[in-house]
Amino acid sequence: MGHIAYIGIGSNIGDKVYQCEKAISEILKVDHHKLLAKSSLYKTQPMGYTSQDFFVNGVIKIETDLEAPDLLRSLKTIESQLGRLKTFRWGPRTIDLDILLFDQEELQTEELTIPHPFIQERQFVLVPLVEIDQNLAHPVLKKTVQELLKNLKEDQGVEKLYSSLCSKEY
Repeated sequence: MGHIAYIGIGSNIGDKVYQCEKAISEILKVDHHKLLAKSSLYKTQPMGYTSQDFFVNGVIKIETDLEAPDLLRSLKTIESQLGRLKTFRWGPRTIDLDILLFDQEELQTEELTIPHPFIQERQFVLVPLVEIDQNLAHPVLKKTVQELLKNLKEDQGVEKLYSSLCSKEY
């Protein structure tokens, strides 16, 4: 029996939509990864460091046989293969892959925090999560992603680019 993981995907360098789609394709090439749901892609404003181009963001839900630390290593390898270079926190990137949720686990290591510590603050994460499963519960905050989205005080500039390509085979 596999684990359920929600992975955030983002890009703001080059062909952002292509980078996100390519990352999804690469994630699904990993043995024992099965796509369960895919959000639409969204044009989003940068957070933290705002003097950079807009992002394209989305979320996928996969089933995986990997444990969370192994999944993280796999995602970091894919980021490297797709040309991600380490710059600075919240800086521009060709691709960014984050484990948002992993089963209903809570995990805190030097490399990985699950659930992702900023889910409840980021409209660009919550909007695609709500699209996939509005009743998905945050394991620590004990609220659904729909409730977390309603609790956000500010509009962070998230616009749908186009609807999900759920029927697309990778």
